[in-house]
Parts: sequence; structure tokens; C-alpha cells
Amino acid sequence: MQMLTKFESKSNRVKGLAFHPTRPLLAASLHNGSVQLWNYQMGTLVDRFDEHDGPVRGVAIHPTRPLLVTGGDDYKVKVWDIRPQGRKCLFTLHGHLDYVRTVQFHHEMPWIISASDDQTIRIWNSTSRNCIAILTGHSHYIMSAMFHPKEDLVVSASMDQTVRVWDISGLRKGTPQAQPGAFDTFDSFSTVKYVLEGHDRGVNFAAFHPSLPLIVSAGDDRQVKLWRMSETKAWEVDTCRGHFNNVSSALFHPRHELILSVGEDKTIRVWDMSRRTAVQTFRREHDRFWVLTAHPELNLFAAGHDNGLIVFKLERERPAFALQNDILYYIRDKYVRQYDLNTGSDVGVLSVRKLGSQWVQPRTLSYNPAERAVIVTSPADNGIYELVGLPKDQSNELRDSTADGKRGQGSSAIFVARNRFAVLDKVAQSIEIRDLSNSVTKTVKPPIQTNDIFYGGTASLLLSSPNSVVLFDIQQAKVVAELTTPPVKYAVWNSDQSMVALISKHTITIANKTLGQSCLIHETIRIKSGAWDDSGVFVYSTLNHIKYALFQG
Repeated sequence: MQMLTKFESKSNRVKGLAFHPTRPLLAASLHNGSVQLWNYQMGTLVDRFDEHDGPVRGVAIHPTRPLLVTGGDDYKVKVWDIRPQGRKCLFTLHGHLDYVRTVQFHHEMPWIISASDDQTIRIWNSTSRNCIAILTGHSHYIMSAMFHPKEDLVVSASMDQTVRVWDISGLRKGTPQAQPGAFDTFDSFSTVKYVLEGHDRGVNFAAFHPSLPLIVSAGDDRQVKLWRMSETKAWEVDTCRGHFNNVSSALFHPRHELILSVGEDKTIRVWDMSRRTAVQTFRREHDRFWVLTAHPELNLFAAGHDNGLIVFKLERERPAFALQNDILYYIRDKYVRQYDLNTGSDVGVLSVRKLGSQWVQPRTLSYNPAERAVIVTSPADNGIYELVGLPKDQSNELRDSTADGKRGQGSSAIFVARNRFAVLDKVAQSIEIRDLSNSVTKTVKPPIQTNDIFYGGTASLLLSSPNSVVLFDIQQAKVVAELTTPPVKYAVWNSDQSMVALISKHTITIANKTLGQSCLIHETIRIKSGAWDDSGVFVYSTLNHIKYALFQG
């Protein structure tokens, strides 16, 4: 599993983080009292808010309205307008008697929850700007408090070594009309439902699973614990062990059975939720991690550390695909699917679930129309490929590719003719030509250091090296043409195979089929993909634009 860093910032220590649900914005609250608003797509600082006195530990963005809430060591909870024209503090909520650790908006009610070192959790009504509940029961600093994403529950974590689940369904029935100084009315509203004991030291963070009755918690005993709830009780399921210092935060992956955690041991760790084993560890040189958050919709995470923050994703999301006339073959969630561009029908045709690691998506797909076969490659195990025929008819039963697929080792594998395909072994620097029964008919040594191979016309290959692309004739095993380019990641041919676009990270080289005539397009922002339209215009996308280019440049 890889971690792909999308954005990094350098700043004072980051204590709180929150993604905007729809725009590419990330709020970061800092130990020096600032709150930053970053555009992580463009890499720019959009705004900053500097009204807190002392560290700001908690920050959250409203799920539907342009509001930001922060909580700090000045005992204050502040609500901000983050619309570009009116960025300002709207109001401040007073009541906590010590540092505020975390804040959060409710997903539908006008409520804000805050956790504090004064050993209370407060729930505020942001419309009336009153405190509507005080949850008491913890006997030490409360490090976090979170609303459940759907139900009327709150989970909190405390230095008293417990995680507590509170039932707040009574709050919906109306707000208590308390007289000043009379707190007894609060008690009937929210009750402790469960007290989860199991951590041997203080607990820094606890969070609900988005859909299952599960809780994850992170503590100073260096453990990440998984808990399950029923209607009547809650119990510890298991522990993920591996951090060698305090665990600052942990959360469930929104879409996979994974848990992510960060800690003062300078690591981000990914755990398999069902096996409770470590899948991957990412280390930083000098920075202890303090906070971790997940984007509500996208495969994006952010972690805050001593000297800034990182926005990252786990694994590439670009699907492996191949286009044949008006049929698009692509892989989603480890199933090969067939999408008809005319009718819009989208059906699964083959399962490739057993190809490579369960978390790593296949990287490429090559389609052979004559045999209705595909070759799928995966970067797992130093590169593997599988050659499989697709079913002729649409049966209800989706076959798994292991049933009659043929496998082998190789970093790239593509069809080069009706009954031949080429496999690149990057380590040994050899290209094998194999037939449809997967036996080697020929082995050639590439003339240059080859990192990837692409289709180059019938019985030809394009070989990509660190600083050039070579058109290679397989039959005669000789170089037909060579073109100097940065390392090429994708080669896109037009419909009559007369032009090819060679896409690198920041450049596109457009050439004819003998790599003779060519033109170079340069972009400062990363280039993602491209396609030819029927009139010979090349359309391509960068991180934040769609552009077009003509062969003449």
C-alpha cells in the first residue's frame, strides 16, 4: 500500500484539522493561536483567523453551511463565517473553565459539541447561542468528544482512562429552560450509556464508525482499541499494537475495512480492521503527529505534526481501463466492468479480487478484441499480470479470474498482436513475448534502460526510459526511432493510430507513428490524463484544468 502525498504545509505545530465537505479547503488550528484555511488543491493559504489567545486545539467545518468552529486554551469556543466576502468571527461561546480540546458541529441539528479540561462536555445551540447540555462524569481532562454520524449518541475520551458513550436523544425534545445557576435540569437530558474501560493510560481520541456499531480509540498506553456496541452493552473487541509512543488519534477508513492512526512516535499507521494487524507504517524524520482526519467523501486524509500538515491518499484511484470502439472496459473495486458509451449500460464481467493485495487496485488493463481477452497488471509482489478471457454471454454468475486465468511476474504486460503479448521484467531488463497459452515465444533485451512499455503499433513497442522513448520493432528486435522526453507515464494513440501523445508528469509530447515530427507542451501543474477527439485535437487534464492541444503545437 502506498501513501501519496497531495499537499504539505510548513507552519507552527498543528493541533486540529478539518476538511470542507465540498470545496478543496482544509482548516488547520495551530499551537501559536492561528487558524489557517488552506486550498490543498492549489497549495495556497486562503485565509487565517487570529482572535484566539493561546493554542487552538479544536477546529471543525459545518457539513452544509459556510461556518467554522474553533476551541482554544483561552476557554473560548468561537464560530466563524468562512464565506470569502465575510470572513469574520460571528460569536464566541463562554462557559468552559479550562482548555477546550475538540469541537464539532452536529450533522443536522444546530448544535456544537465541545470537550474540555474542566472535565465537562458542553453542547451548545448555535442559533440561540446558549449551552443546552453539560455532560459530567469523567474525572480528568476530556481529550475529545464527537457526535455519532447518524444516531443520538456522543463518544468521549478522557485522561481518566475511559471512553464514554452518551445518549443525547432527550435533547431533541426541546431545550431545558434553566434558571441561571440551576444545573439540575441538564441531568435528565443526557445519560452515560456505556463506560468503556481497557486502556491503561489516558485516552487521547475516540471516534464512531460511519455505519457499523463500532468505536476506535487511541491512548497513551500506545494502543489503538476497537470496541463494539449493542443495544444494551459495549465491549472491547481487540487491540492494535505497534506504536512505540502515545497514540494521538485514530479513525476508521470511510470506505475500506481499515483503521488509521497517528502518534508521537512520528508514524502514520494503517491497520486491517478484521485481522487487527498492521498493513503499513509511514514514518516522518522529526515530527510527532498530533491529529488525523478523513475527508467525508473523498479518499483523502490529513495529518498534523510538529511543523505543519500533510494531505495524502492511500493508493491510486485512477482505474485501469481500455477503450474499444464504444465500449469502455475498466476496473472498479477489483471487478472488470464493461460500460457501453451509447446505451450507458454498466455491467461487471469478471472479478479480479484475488490478484495482488486486497488494498491495492490493479494498475493497467489491456484488451484484445479478437480473443475478447484482457491482461490485468498489479504492482503487488513486485509486479504480476493475469491473462483472462471475458465471458461471451452475460451470465448472472461473475467468475473469478483465478478460475482459468494465466499468471506471471512482470511490471508491465500488454497485447502487441492478436495472439501475442509482451511482458516487461524491469529488474532483469528483459521483454518476453508470450502467446495466449502464456508460454514464451521470444525474449528480447531492450536496447535502453526500460521502465515501462506501451503499445507501439502492430508488433511494435514503445519503450519508456528515464530520458527518452524508443519505438522498437519486436520481429527484428531493432530500434526504429528514438525521441528525447522526460519519463513517460502514459501513451495515448488516436483512432487511426497515426498520432501518439506521450504524457509525462509535466509535459506532453505529441508525435506521429514513426516518432518523427513532434511537438512539446509544458505545464507547471501535474498532468493527469488525455484523450484524442475525432478531429485530431488532443484534450488533456491537469490537477485543476482541462485543456486542449493541436498537433502543430
